[in-house]
Amino acid sequence: MAATHLTPDETEAALGEKLKALRLFRNIDQKTLAGRAGVSVRALRSLESGQGSTVRTLVCVLRALGRQDWLNTIAPVATINPLAITRQAEPRQRASRPRVRAAAHGNG
Repeated sequence: MAATHLTPDETEAALGEKLKALRLFRNIDQKTLAGRAGVSVRALRSLESGQGSTVRTLVCVLRALGRQDWLNTIAPVATINPLAITRQAEPRQRASRPRVRAAAHGNG
């Protein structure tokens, strides 16, 4: 199943599995990681099993694993957007006059 077609529950479970795999790869037990992250072992278990968690728990665990940079892939650091700059300009005070085509005046 392609990642773009996962349900929210499946996505949550897949994310939990990846976090668990990273924890095990680093040879850290749940109690130790929970302590480093400042979350309960129960909250970490819920996150890893895909049974529901908070964004705060996710962020704390990612930081404890040294992977907080992952968050930048979903919310990149702000960049200059030319469209946003134009939106900050003064609002229009009135509409422009309709342009008259030259052919309508017999000039073309």
